[in-house]
Amino acid sequence: MVINEISTFVKRLGFRNVLFVKVTCKCGTYGWGESGLSSREFAVAGVISHFEQFLIGRDAQNVAALWQEMYRSQYFEGGRVLSAAIAAIDIALYDILGKKLNVPIYQLLGGKQRNKVPLFATVTAPLDDNIVKPCLSLKEKGWTHIRLTTGLHGDINKTTVYDTRKELANAARAIIQVRKALGTDIKLGIDFHHRLSVAETKSFLQRLPDGALDYIEEPIRAESPDSYLQIRSSCNTSFAIGEEFTSKWAFYPFLKNQLIDLARIDICNAGGFTEAMKIASLCETLYIDMMPHNPLSPLCTLATAQFCAAIPNLDSLEWLPYGDETSLYSELFSKMPQTEEPFLQLSDAPGLGIDINEDALRKLPFDYWEAPRLAKPDGSYTNW
Repeated sequence: MVINEISTFVKRLGFRNVLFVKVTCKCGTYGWGESGLSSREFAVAGVISHFEQFLIGRDAQNVAALWQEMYRSQYFEGGRVLSAAIAAIDIALYDILGKKLNVPIYQLLGGKQRNKVPLFATVTAPLDDNIVKPCLSLKEKGWTHIRLTTGLHGDINKTTVYDTRKELANAARAIIQVRKALGTDIKLGIDFHHRLSVAETKSFLQRLPDGALDYIEEPIRAESPDSYLQIRSSCNTSFAIGEEFTSKWAFYPFLKNQLIDLARIDICNAGGFTEAMKIASLCETLYIDMMPHNPLSPLCTLATAQFCAAIPNLDSLEWLPYGDETSLYSELFSKMPQTEEPFLQLSDAPGLGIDINEDALRKLPFDYWEAPRLAKPDGSYTNW
């Protein structure tokens, strides 16, 4: 199983760009992987070009050893760009190994611990008086875990004003209304996309009655564990954080200080299967469940589902509905994720259980994509 070629594809797929990696062995077996560093794909592609120089000719079966070499082969280890490149290659190598042994990847990770993967649904509607309707609709369809978002997502074509105090008031009212409508048997969270400060997060949580919210996701940026400690000291709400973390070392200080209640790992950024399994084990020692981030293509979804199948400490997997691009995806992918809401069905197909039509992929365009820009009312830049 000697690596013969590594191909990188940066393409526009739906509303954003994706980066796929295809690793091909001399025997003809190949595997697909995906990188999760959205809008900085060419930086990741550049790293993959460097890795290619020493990966060609190597045994694709030695996945863990190759992971170590990719991670430690430069003086400046780690970081999001390097980890995203490693993740894409690592996923592709596991796909190759699964195909060779004719087993799904979860068998390589110790076998499946569940027959289907629980999902959670996201309501992206504005946080106004109409927010209850889509939440009730999801409950009627059988969803038991619902997440709200900031309600204001911005416009990629112009800067959008984000008035934090106004948006916090809207979010608090919305959560109270939604909780009253849904009752207490639905798990309810909100993702603030690290838009808040410590003081703003405290203020927001103080507005909510006890039990209204099961968790708050990424209220502030994650560079400073001490800042999360400040929030923790004044609230009882669970934290769902970790989608920005790219290694076990990044997770460790947050785990050590008991700052993660739900671990939002992204395997397409956090080093692929090799590193994600170690992070899940670290979380298991503290009885913390994984709630994986899943914002990318169906390949990412099915890869993450393999990870979810194999770990004991799973809460649920983020579900990104693919309805708007069904025709595009059906032409590109050999298989779409199969759901019986609120669960994703596990396949017993070898490897990832998905293939990509390379001819269709090559025909896709590329278009630079940037995240929407947000500004405070005074014109200063703030987080998207």
